[in-house]
Amino acid sequence: MSETEKSYRRRMLTVLSHIQENLDGELTLEGLSRIAGFSRFHFHRIFLGMTGETVGAHIRRLRLTRAAWRLEFTGASVTETGLEAGYDAAEAFSRAFKAQYGESPSRFREYSRKRRRERVAELFPFPEDFLNHNLKGAVAVDVIVSRKEALRVACTRAVGPYAQSAKEAWGKMMAWAGPKGLFGPSTRFIGVGYDNPNTTAPELLRYDACVTVGPDVDGEGEVVVTELPGGEYATVVHKGPYEELEKTYMWFYGVWLPQSGREPAVRPGYEVYLNDPCTTAPAELLTEINMPLEEK
Repeated sequence: MSETEKSYRRRMLTVLSHIQENLDGELTLEGLSRIAGFSRFHFHRIFLGMTGETVGAHIRRLRLTRAAWRLEFTGASVTETGLEAGYDAAEAFSRAFKAQYGESPSRFREYSRKRRRERVAELFPFPEDFLNHNLKGAVAVDVIVSRKEALRVACTRAVGPYAQSAKEAWGKMMAWAGPKGLFGPSTRFIGVGYDNPNTTAPELLRYDACVTVGPDVDGEGEVVVTELPGGEYATVVHKGPYEELEKTYMWFYGVWLPQSGREPAVRPGYEVYLNDPCTTAPAELLTEINMPLEEK
């Protein structure tokens, strides 16, 4: 990859990070093109060429993706959710939502929860299957709610099905951080998946491979330094192969969350990989799943 291409990718990643962190803000072509360091005319075409979407379509999709998440996992009304997504009229929100998801917002809310219950029942036909993780080789059941500090992290991104994008993103991170000597005893290895694979096309799933870094480390190339927000989190540890993480996620969101009396915060959680997959048997891998919670 040429230095010019690396520069373009870094500038575009900076823009994409700004968009996902400021979905409620005013995201104009002028402002985004300034962040990217391109003229407005060229920026629009470069964005389309590098992402496959226009700027407006990308912003609308992310806002509707967030709306779908809120409809499935929170008690926010359809009207509130539409306003947050940038639609003043309920009819306009309903049309846009149906165009992306094939269902009206109210029908999506009803059936997404039904689909999730059915998936949980399919994975865990008997509650004891979850409680005895030896039967499935997948899960631990203790959920801890605690307040976590913000984490300064360096991240590399890949887009695509999570099994593929995680491998690609970690390959880039290892190639960048290893030669710099950034891996130490206190380094935390963190994965951030931004999209729900049940409602987002596989080729659009965003995954960041992140490592904790100190204040003296800056981003370069495709590496962006950012901060994972602090706050209250619910945490569970998954034991077993990464391919079986879905089981723990389904239980966490489909069983524990509804019974907890808490609402998830509208921002992505993150995974912390507690042991090395290169030296640990798949059945012994430990993955800490952190779900952000709304403040009480």
